[in-house]
Order: sequence, then C-alpha cells, then structure tokens
Amino acid sequence: MARRTADEPLRARVPADVERPDRIVFGLTLRQVVILTVTALILYAVWTALATVVNPLYFIAGSIPVAGAAFFLAVGRRDGTNLDAWLLAALRHRRAPHRLVPTDEPIHPAPAWITTTGGRGDKLPLPAPLRLPAKGITGDGLIDLGPDGTTALVSASTVAFGLRSPGEQNGLVAGFARWLNSLDAPTQILVRAQRVDLTHVADRIEHRAPALPHPALEDAARSHAAFLDDLATQRELLHRQVTVAVRGRRNPGHTAHQALEAVRALAGCEVAGTVLDAYDTQAALAACLDPAAPAPAWAAADSPDRTTDLEDGDDR
Repeated sequence: MARRTADEPLRARVPADVERPDRIVFGLTLRQVVILTVTALILYAVWTALATVVNPLYFIAGSIPVAGAAFFLAVGRRDGTNLDAWLLAALRHRRAPHRLVPTDEPIHPAPAWITTTGGRGDKLPLPAPLRLPAKGITGDGLIDLGPDGTTALVSASTVAFGLRSPGEQNGLVAGFARWLNSLDAPTQILVRAQRVDLTHVADRIEHRAPALPHPALEDAARSHAAFLDDLATQRELLHRQVTVAVRGRRNPGHTAHQALEAVRALAGCEVAGTVLDAYDTQAALAACLDPAAPAPAWAAADSPDRTTDLEDGDDR
C-alpha cells in the first residue's frame, strides 16, 4: 500500500449541508409536504362543495394551475432561498417603510398647512424609526442582539498560502477544516478591503530622516519615502481586514468563551486572532455601516496588531 507523501494535495472533508432540512417522504422536506398537503386539502374541500354544480373536467382544468403554482412554490428556490420564504420577505419589504431615520422618539405627521406631493393621496409616507439588530455593546466588547443573544468579534490575520510548500499547505487546510468542523454556533467570516494612503507614512519618514545618525541612513530613508510616494501614485493599494463574528444564544460568558476558542483554533492554522474590545467593536461596526468614512486610528498602516496586507488593486 503506497504511503501518501507530504507533497500530495490534502482534501479536508467539510460538510456543506449541515443546515439542510431532512427529507421525510419522496425526497420532500416537511415544509414542502405541508404546502402540498394544505393545497390538496383546499382543492378537495372546494371540489366537495362544488361537485354537484361544476363539471369535473372544468374543475380539473381550473385545479391544474393552482396545483402547479403550489408545487412550484414548494420546490422552487430563488437566490439560494426557498421560494415561499423569498416571496414572504419580498411582501414584507414591499409593505415596510422605505425611509428610516435614526431616532428613538415617535415620528409625528407633518402639520396640515405643509403641502407635500407624491405618494398616495398626494402625501409622502412618513419615515419610520431605524431599528438595528444590535441593541448596544457591552463593556467586554460583545454586541447585544437582544433576544437573539450576543456576538463577539475576532480580528484575524491572513496567511500567505501561495508561498507555502505543499506539505505546509496541507497542514493549514487541515487546521482550518478542524476549526470549521468544531463550530456549534452561527459564525460569519467578513473580509473587507480598504484603500491605504501612504502619504502620511512617507511624510513622517521624510521628516525624521535628517535626525538619523549617518548620512547613508538618511539617504536610504529619503529613497524609501520617494518609493512610497511613487507607489501611492502609480498603484491602488488596499489593506485587507478579516473579522470573524461568533454568535451565542446563551449567556454573554459563553459567547466570550466561544470567541477565545475560535482564537485558539485559528492559531493551529497560523492565523493570529484577537478578540475585539468595546472600542474596537464600535469602530468595526461604524466602518461596516459607512465604508466611505475615514478609517479609524487602529486601522492605520503602522498599527502592529491589525491586518494590513497591501495588495495591488485587489478588491477581493
């Protein structure tokens, strides 16, 4: 029996259908069976009430579109979502207010002497209060989701996977697979790329160059500053920020423990992770809500404890 060498590619089995609903009969899930059964019962009740006054052929002709629509609703999918759930979400979105404002006070209608145009009855719809899923941030940096539990954010580094040997790549893949298989709570990995401005770094190097103890060091510093200026003008530089959101439905202590376990598990595949405190969590949420805003102080290129991998025009 041949022995597998370290250079052979490693395939880590990670189940992708852990949340797939069970098939109970004829390859159909419970939701699909309920939709089809309810439709069949309704058609049977209608036929029972109209059997003496409606020709069976006419009833069958009218029932075929209804049964076909129910079957399509039960088994159809749109954007990876069940069609019935997708249509229900579309209906809720259609009926929900589309103008939201951040306020905790009730919104009163405009006075009668103000004339508005547009909308039904020549009146614009009133805005509704903006209700975010997050209720607040605890002192430990956990995001309070109310009845949905709490969420902890972990800042993770990246790994130069392409520069590793096949054996090292196998070890990284195996470590990452072990972490994925150990998850027992909803977890999200967010990868964001932001533009990097190296102007302030080049200006600081240029300003401190004359204070260096040797002229050769000063020349090298000025050369490096010129290189940074040239790099900033000719290429679009990005830094990649990876954030892992770990959610727990139990007490906040359990969520914090899950975040620490994620940091410990990711260390096995050479990913350095740090659980964000309250200030960093607030800054991360603000950056996600307003990506065009200036980057917070901890996301600067000279921060040693954050991920600042420079890329050449890569938005992935």
